[in-house]
Amino acid sequence: MTDADPGLFGPSSVTWQMHGDPMMWVAGVRALYLQALHPRAVRGVLQNSDFRRDAWGRLMRTANFVGTTTYGTAESAERAGARVRKIHRLLAATDPDTGERYGIDEPELLLWVHCAEVDSYLHVLRRSGFLLTDAQADRYFAEHRVSARLVGLDPDAVPADRAAMAAYFEKVRPELAAGREAREVDDFLLRPPAHPLLVPARDVLWRRVAQLAYASLPPYAHELYGRPAPAPDVVTRRLRATGALLRRIPARLRWQLPPKHILRAMARLGPGARPAPYKPGR
Repeated sequence: MTDADPGLFGPSSVTWQMHGDPMMWVAGVRALYLQALHPRAVRGVLQNSDFRRDAWGRLMRTANFVGTTTYGTAESAERAGARVRKIHRLLAATDPDTGERYGIDEPELLLWVHCAEVDSYLHVLRRSGFLLTDAQADRYFAEHRVSARLVGLDPDAVPADRAAMAAYFEKVRPELAAGREAREVDDFLLRPPAHPLLVPARDVLWRRVAQLAYASLPPYAHELYGRPAPAPDVVTRRLRATGALLRRIPARLRWQLPPKHILRAMARLGPGARPAPYKPGR
């Protein structure tokens, strides 16, 4: 096992431990809410995909990309990145107000999507009780210069610690708005299409996930969407309670869900590669 390919991050990384946590699903929905507030970025998504009909497919493809780049071999991660870059090169969007045509692989758009995603992962996991020191949190952002490179960004242009990430969000805030496209995403996340027999489960389970993800957004995002959220301490308590509940589900049961990235990585590298919340940076 010692000569097996550890992938781009490896078991000693913060990323390896964090991305095995079940609260990543809540964090992923928060990322969608945040990403949708950049008009040019969300326009690129909605104009190039049937978001409402294939939203679940899109979510699963994103989850598969994160799983492959985290737990797959270096070769499989590089292949996944090459596929994403190729797709992005072929796609463009149009600003309905100005008629401007622009590629969705513009660095500023890729950077927004990247930062909204990794910031959401870190924010939700830490706030829900996943223990990380500030140094480990900084290390997480630094590690994700690797994933930024995979989607076509210059790693040196990507925030590598919490201070740089906060400065980036402060800089980009004037560009954010909850336009028609953002409200489409909001409406979908609250009421995604479902088989009639699954509507009760959607309303009981999924809506709670979406509401919790929305509540965990920064206050300026709530202001832009125009929907209030509970007080921050209430949100934190709910995140911690949800995290505690989901973490009681045996990890090996959770990891059985296809495509089983973590189990395949453990088979490749040995049992010591098992992600665990107490292992970051060990």
